[in-house]
Amino acid sequence: MEQLLDPAILFFCFGIAAGLVGSNLEIPPAIARFLSLYLLMALGLKGGFALAESGLAGEVLASLAAAVMLAVAVPLASYALLRRSLNGFDAAAIAATYGSVSAVTFITAVQYLDTQGLPYGGHMAAAMALMESPAIVLGVLLANRVRRQQGAAQTVPLRGVLRESLTDGAQLLLLGAMVIGMLSGDRGEAAMRPFTSDLFKGMLAFFLLDMGLSCARQVGELRGAPRWLLVYALAAPLAQALVALGLGTLFGLEAGNLALLMVLAASGSYIAVPAVVRHAIPEARPSLYLGLSLGLTFPFNILVGIPLYMRLAHG
Repeated sequence: MEQLLDPAILFFCFGIAAGLVGSNLEIPPAIARFLSLYLLMALGLKGGFALAESGLAGEVLASLAAAVMLAVAVPLASYALLRRSLNGFDAAAIAATYGSVSAVTFITAVQYLDTQGLPYGGHMAAAMALMESPAIVLGVLLANRVRRQQGAAQTVPLRGVLRESLTDGAQLLLLGAMVIGMLSGDRGEAAMRPFTSDLFKGMLAFFLLDMGLSCARQVGELRGAPRWLLVYALAAPLAQALVALGLGTLFGLEAGNLALLMVLAASGSYIAVPAVVRHAIPEARPSLYLGLSLGLTFPFNILVGIPLYMRLAHG
């Protein structure tokens, strides 16, 4: 209940309500893009400042290793499950979407930990960046495999997909800001404090308002989708979070880092992956992979998942 009374979460709920009643309230795309870049830049800086203080300890390497393992295992397992009931292209697109991560879900979880005064490592932002690309690559490889099985003359070249996924501007901004934070250290943190702390909560609330409006629009895209897929959109994040819980516990991660690893494993991409999949797997239906991740999984994680994962990790 405390999570639901957070102003940023309330703005998210308000955005959903406004969208569902057909309001003309909207955030201009350029402003929404600016807000997302600001949040990633501030998150990268905060992570870099934390790394400058803590250094690259064993916990950092363990967290990154666990993140990479999840980034490979989740899309492969998801595809094997989805392929039983869907065509190969839809299964590959959904597996890539759910194998990647949602930066906004992660940022909301970080804000939750900050609000509760719970410690975590700044390196988890790097873990988020590492988890984005493997699912995209695996999704395209799986789709190419289906094309070959169907006797298609052409497949999508992997080189272009790799370039696009690894040079994505938002991801580069996150990593660049983290490096800058590490290099500038305490002096940089003092200079950027109003930018990375005082403004962060308000910007997040504004962005979550826009995300609430987007979620409401995607709900309509799910009409006609199989009911079991709707269940999947809610059950998959829970199952993936539990896998991350087991893996992170095995690796000896501290509670805050373990919670963020669970959030990353449970989240599904609705920006980076759909943008690549739309042209790399044009045979797949956007109403499924985008509608499920943004219309159901994202609001579920924001409203229910994050506090649940935090409780399990700290329990």
